[in-house]
Amino acid sequence: MYLPLVAGVDGSEPSLRAVDWAADEAALHGVSLLVLYGALWERYEGSALARELGKPFARVEAEDILRAAAERARRRRPDLLVTTETVPDEAEHGLVCAGRNASMIVVGNRGRSGVADRLLGSVSRTVAAASDCPVVVLRGNHDDRAVAGRHGRIIVGLGDAPTSVLQFAFTEARLRRVPLTVVRAWRCPAHETVDHPLLTGEPARLYEERAAKELEAALEYAPSDIAVRRRTAEGPARSVLPAASSGADLMVIGRRAHGRLGRVAHSVLHRSACPVVVVPEQR
Repeated sequence: MYLPLVAGVDGSEPSLRAVDWAADEAALHGVSLLVLYGALWERYEGSALARELGKPFARVEAEDILRAAAERARRRRPDLLVTTETVPDEAEHGLVCAGRNASMIVVGNRGRSGVADRLLGSVSRTVAAASDCPVVVLRGNHDDRAVAGRHGRIIVGLGDAPTSVLQFAFTEARLRRVPLTVVRAWRCPAHETVDHPLLTGEPARLYEERAAKELEAALEYAPSDIAVRRRTAEGPARSVLPAASSGADLMVIGRRAHGRLGRVAHSVLHRSACPVVVVPEQR
């Protein structure tokens, strides 16, 4: 049985654009789409009070938002199975719970409380940090499409535990029929100088060679049906990867399975010029 893809909505334009992207992605993977809205009206007002006063405004609003989002997804992908759900909880908690039985979660980078497109909303940040499944945060100008992007390229940042993130990136590249660029950032530590006895005057070259070897080792068993490009780049990964995102349709990064975003993931989510997928390590 294939797990559904989940899209979080709150009625904001970024969240409705996320529904477009999620519909494409669900169709691409051959799974259903669950559109989810987090609302607290049941918790605060209670079912007895709701019966006395009729449906509260918050519930009417939730139903309207979900109906509009579902219709939007069905118009975009007529053959896609679309369901909706309202959860009586904060949006971030509802999405994280839904992610336990989902193939992927798609959210906008900010919601109705957002003040600027460059800022990352609390919901997207929390879900990306805590979800058990990959989370797509829609950064940049993605033209509301998960496929047929302008650049025709996926970039993956190679960290210290690459298995989960690489497998995800391979799958996405294969489905989209685009090449995959794997980036390994490297740095020459500030305390290393040409006077170091082990470096014989060429510290930068040695660190770059080490990064290239790590890249080759990680890609030793890369699928033969995918065009994989290798790239090493000098600098901290939190700067290298956002810079590389300007030439990609999708950026894939990893996240350690402890419920927190590291410095690299945090920086990429704030600065990427394209949608970002945060893939948790396999436990």
